[in-house]
Amino acid sequence: MASRALCRLGRASSQARWFGTSASLAAPIQRVTVVGGGLMGSGIAQVSAQSQHHVTLVDMNETLLNNAQTRIHNSLKRVAKKKYADNPKDGEDFVSQTMSRLSITTNAEEAASKTDLVVEAIVENLDVKQKLFRSLDKAAPASAIFASNTSSLPIADIASSTQRLDRFGGIHFFNPVPVMKLVEVIRTNETSQETFDALFAFGKAVGKHAVACKDTPGFIVNRLLVPYMMEAVRMLERGDASARDIDAAMKLGAGYPMGPFELSDYVGLDTTKFIIDGWAKKFPDNPLFQPSKMLNELVEQGKLGVKSGEGFYSYKK
Repeated sequence: MASRALCRLGRASSQARWFGTSASLAAPIQRVTVVGGGLMGSGIAQVSAQSQHHVTLVDMNETLLNNAQTRIHNSLKRVAKKKYADNPKDGEDFVSQTMSRLSITTNAEEAASKTDLVVEAIVENLDVKQKLFRSLDKAAPASAIFASNTSSLPIADIASSTQRLDRFGGIHFFNPVPVMKLVEVIRTNETSQETFDALFAFGKAVGKHAVACKDTPGFIVNRLLVPYMMEAVRMLERGDASARDIDAAMKLGAGYPMGPFELSDYVGLDTTKFIIDGWAKKFPDNPLFQPSKMLNELVEQGKLGVKSGEGFYSYKK
């Protein structure tokens, strides 16, 4: 996904300096603290442990942590079954060794006190994220890097709750983390080159294709994807075409694996609404970020997509 557009040498050189991806000066990240044991957090913990990092997974209670551990263990067994199909014993060793590098705790401050990197993967709420990082900032060593896995909130706004603006960035994985190959590495105006390099190197170390992006709404993928889905909804609202015909057109005409309404239902209409509402509030003059009456009504009715059984389409059996 990384942009490599042809441009004049001077401009390209300037951009290369700003986005510099050399990790030669960055200290290697060995100890990782992941806060949030949901699908994203457990996925990040898994790929980190798989790549020889020592990982501490943090969540609010033991039940959530045990569920996350079970999810990771089952995921690793699926990886091992495929990767070591001809040697099941090596597969068992792979699973046990990876799990041995993973520990769990409900004490975020204690985990942060002995880490190289904190990755936050909790609820998409700015106040909650700021409160978390404010407390971790006091506990973590000055050398520790903080990163948010947010998909829609400005990294600079989250970082503002800490005293380490130069050691704060974004590292946005995609769900399911063990499968999806991309990670977006985001830098704010305050993120140091060393911090950015370390995050970029970490993204590659966990087996992902890392791409660089400024702290712009939605970064790369969601910045393009969400307005695309919203424009499809506006077409439906205007009566330009049906949802099924729009989906068919984009799959058969543009080669997309899913149409915008299928994708919206899969992502969750509440998630799409949350993102677009936040962008509309922050950038009220941008027509691409304007809310949709139809989307709002569907969410109010509890029609959130696949997870609720109905969205733009019905999934009830």
